[in-house]
Amino acid sequence: MRETEKKEERYLRILLKAIETCMHYQPRLGGQEPVSIKQFLERYEADPFYHWMGLDIPEVYKAHRVGGGITSLYRQLGIGCQWLFQQILIDHLGLSEEQTQWRYSVPRETGTTAFIELDACVRLDAIRDTPARDSFAAWLHNAARMLQNVDANRLNGAVFEVRQGYKSRDSKRQNADIQSAARAYAEGYMPVMLLLSEQIDEVVAQRYASAKWLILRGSRTGDSASSTYTFCQSVIGFDLAGFFERHSPILRDAIRRVLEVLLDNAEAIEAERADF
Repeated sequence: MRETEKKEERYLRILLKAIETCMHYQPRLGGQEPVSIKQFLERYEADPFYHWMGLDIPEVYKAHRVGGGITSLYRQLGIGCQWLFQQILIDHLGLSEEQTQWRYSVPRETGTTAFIELDACVRLDAIRDTPARDSFAAWLHNAARMLQNVDANRLNGAVFEVRQGYKSRDSKRQNADIQSAARAYAEGYMPVMLLLSEQIDEVVAQRYASAKWLILRGSRTGDSASSTYTFCQSVIGFDLAGFFERHSPILRDAIRRVLEVLLDNAEAIEAERADF
């Protein structure tokens, strides 16, 4: 029992580390570096159009900080869940960190090479525990049958993209994921989109399904080929839904504190402005 508690404490730290990163968010406004309130006002007051429109005021900076901060919160939540899922695979399937990694190279027009890396990988031959390997293999064959026209006998494992949700219709991102799916199948891996929430644009979901991505949604109902939480419990051997439920008060408090920093910082912004 103590070993289980230690694992869950580590999982919780992984998530909190990602979430709390948002406490220090500052907008970049199209640049590479974060912009302070002082830099923002200097830039906007010096811009005739923004000055004429009345955009050179602290409230606009706060709006940028809040809007960008919420986006950053979703992004960091996704990153934290990616780290968490990788650690769960390591702990419950007996994999090394290196064994959970998968990437491929793509030639650039400049003659250089880019590397595309997915969030996690499970190779059947890397799972040493026989019952765990048999369970994953059975799931793989069942999921391949559901996708149709996928030869389960050619699959050596699965690669995962882990996201908190997928509400964007970014075509560049979709095209890259479809390319990754084709490459994964070429190397004998089933591509799996593992969502922690139920939030996915249905048009996007259809496009991914057409590219033979298996989509696991963040639902507490459904089988292991459709539900992230059923998959984690019945195939990986970890009750991820139970983990989130048990630690929900701590996670909710962490999110609340981030939002307070993003939303309730008007006085701090005014104080920062007064310093120059």
